[in-house]
Amino acid sequence: MTLFEHRKTDNAAAALNGRGNSAVVPASSLPPRYNEKSSLFETDDDEDSDKPSAILSCGTEKQTTSHSSGWWQGDRNMLNLIALTLLSAMTRFYKIGRANHVVWDEAHFGKFGAYYVNHTFYHDVHPPLAKMLVGFSEILTGFDGSFTFSSGQQYPENVNYTFMRIFNASFGVPLAPMAYFTMLNLGSSPNAALLGGLLVCFDNALCTISRFILLDAILLCFTAMSVLSLSGMYKHRKSPFSVAWWKWLFATGVSLGLVTSSKWVGFLAVALVGLYTVYELYDIFGDEEIRAGSYLLHWAARAVALIAIPLAIYMLCFMVHFSLLYKSGSGDAEMDSLFQANLQGTGLKNQPLDVAYGSRVTIKSAIQGAGLLHSHVDTYPDGSKQQQITGYTHKDQNNDWILKKVHGQAYGNTTETVEFIRDGDIVRMMHKHTSRNLHSHQVKAHVSKRDWEVSGYGMDENYNDPNDHWRVEVVEERFARNPERRLRTLTTRFRLRHVIQNCALRASGKPLPQWAWGQAEIVCDRRNHLDDSTLWNIESHVNPLLPPAKADELRSPFLRNFIRLNMAMARSNNALVPDQDKYDSLTSAPYEWPIMRLGLRMCGWDDSKIKFWLTGNPVVWWLSTLAVVLGPVQMLYYAVRIQRGLSDFASFGEWERHLFATGILWGGWALHYLPFYLMGRVTYLHHYFPALYFAAMYLAYIIEWNARRITGSALSPTAKSVMSALGIAAIANFMYFAPFTFGFDYPAKELASRKWISTWNIYDTPK
Repeated sequence: MTLFEHRKTDNAAAALNGRGNSAVVPASSLPPRYNEKSSLFETDDDEDSDKPSAILSCGTEKQTTSHSSGWWQGDRNMLNLIALTLLSAMTRFYKIGRANHVVWDEAHFGKFGAYYVNHTFYHDVHPPLAKMLVGFSEILTGFDGSFTFSSGQQYPENVNYTFMRIFNASFGVPLAPMAYFTMLNLGSSPNAALLGGLLVCFDNALCTISRFILLDAILLCFTAMSVLSLSGMYKHRKSPFSVAWWKWLFATGVSLGLVTSSKWVGFLAVALVGLYTVYELYDIFGDEEIRAGSYLLHWAARAVALIAIPLAIYMLCFMVHFSLLYKSGSGDAEMDSLFQANLQGTGLKNQPLDVAYGSRVTIKSAIQGAGLLHSHVDTYPDGSKQQQITGYTHKDQNNDWILKKVHGQAYGNTTETVEFIRDGDIVRMMHKHTSRNLHSHQVKAHVSKRDWEVSGYGMDENYNDPNDHWRVEVVEERFARNPERRLRTLTTRFRLRHVIQNCALRASGKPLPQWAWGQAEIVCDRRNHLDDSTLWNIESHVNPLLPPAKADELRSPFLRNFIRLNMAMARSNNALVPDQDKYDSLTSAPYEWPIMRLGLRMCGWDDSKIKFWLTGNPVVWWLSTLAVVLGPVQMLYYAVRIQRGLSDFASFGEWERHLFATGILWGGWALHYLPFYLMGRVTYLHHYFPALYFAAMYLAYIIEWNARRITGSALSPTAKSVMSALGIAAIANFMYFAPFTFGFDYPAKELASRKWISTWNIYDTPK
């Protein structure tokens, strides 16, 4: 039995056709579709859903005229497409090169693009695809990578910033046309689809964000692609495995790969597609006519298109990222030592592989951000008051250690004899600069009180202190060709276990107070939590008696690099928390976005400087907010009436179409907006823009749907007039706030009439 089969009873007939003031209609008098076994996806227009006339009428109005009417409808769609594309291009490209200085986050993303020009490795919180596209635009201009994109800096004559902005704005142009076809696929009429496209085209915020060297236009473009492709899947749901069905299915997978490879917020689009797909598979499962083999094929098709393809695109983008950035750069420290050794310009490649007694080494923690094992002449202010041992991310001579035998043991003449260190060997580690030994004892650590302190202690070679002795435990060897389990540079991950206390050397991940310069705490973990925090590797190795490693012995596997970089991105994202003690006029909270409580100054506010203020179109933002708030309330009202046996709909098809269109449009808004309330990271106004894209389409959709509920299947002249008036109002508001979008070079006080809300910082600075 399918989800709504019980509706075939006489009681269902009464529920569908109304009670109370409405007449009770026997089941036998219902339309034929209600006397047939049907699934949730079977609607009264599905039989014609793939016919040209049904496509052009968007499933809500039947074509009742001749061939000439279909021709006009198709011609109208083409005219709407051309008009929306031209209008989008005009608004995105108009005076785009007017400001000849670095505006807002062009300072970040222009610089990231330059890294690809220079092939130097960097680190950022976002996946690489959108930034690689920025770099591609710079390459197309012949940019040599020398400009630093400092905030507010004037562009030199040899930097074609105008073309770079045009390239970026090109991703903003398709937003309105894709909104138009998305709404057609969801069953809207050309009138409503055109309104949705106009609301997207003439929103000041969506236009402004597209006109600079930023990632947002690229993200929005791929988000729009994903929802357009999803709407195509919905439209062809009744003809699985047809050419059109496969086309939209794979288009959805490709768009999901592109959007997630641009910014992690793209995974919210994955959630939308995932929820739709899960329900679709659930509904198909209830169809008794579907055989097991066919049902498994449905799963296999979606697994390939919606999981394998996006994942392959995501990984491919990182593969290209690594291949382009082959020189040592500012982001080296976020990657492990073996990766760094494969970058040009590092000193890590030409060094010995096997580590021996007498070698001078630096030792790096496997925990990102903990850095290298470090010591300096400063002592702890309490506890043992011995020399501090810390983790330090920068490279200097205080990171150097010499590996020695334990007290009382010799390994021969260091100029002639080599004795390799193996798994299980006990070593003494002497700090080269201060000659103190790595030491631990039963003194509480300074931040992690449950662990033992690690210190630098002892300068007399003849003094036998067993608290200086550490056992080497080889945990992982990245290359299997190590039968003697020797300690190796870069490729071996190992632990150092204190022989007396039986605790493991660990980077706690906590910063020490200012007396240790805020460096990372190093402790001896007496609870033996054997996770990555207790893992170390030899990063640099100097021993004149040993030959350098062969090139193939220091390979860095892609999968490991891929995982490591994504973990670093996650850690950096989690570190983007707002500073509660510092006012930041650029940040905003999620509750402020839908009501346009704040705008965002994108540059300096000098009277003679060209200024941009990031804000939305009040008609689009406020009315779309009203729609997304009241739409679910209205749906709940109708759902309660249906549950109580009352119906306002002629067929299940009408109600179900509304459910799915709302699920995609309102659901897309909710998934792209509500999660920001759960995020601890700092947020900005532009984080709302993907949600706004869905809200603008939902506004146009819900207006038409309610108009049809009032007047019947066809839009009345009054409804069309209302929709036209709304489109004109959106255009008028766009033009009224155009100085903020296209820039103005006169005192902001002259725009005082546009300060509609007291919190807008158009001409005054917030206190």
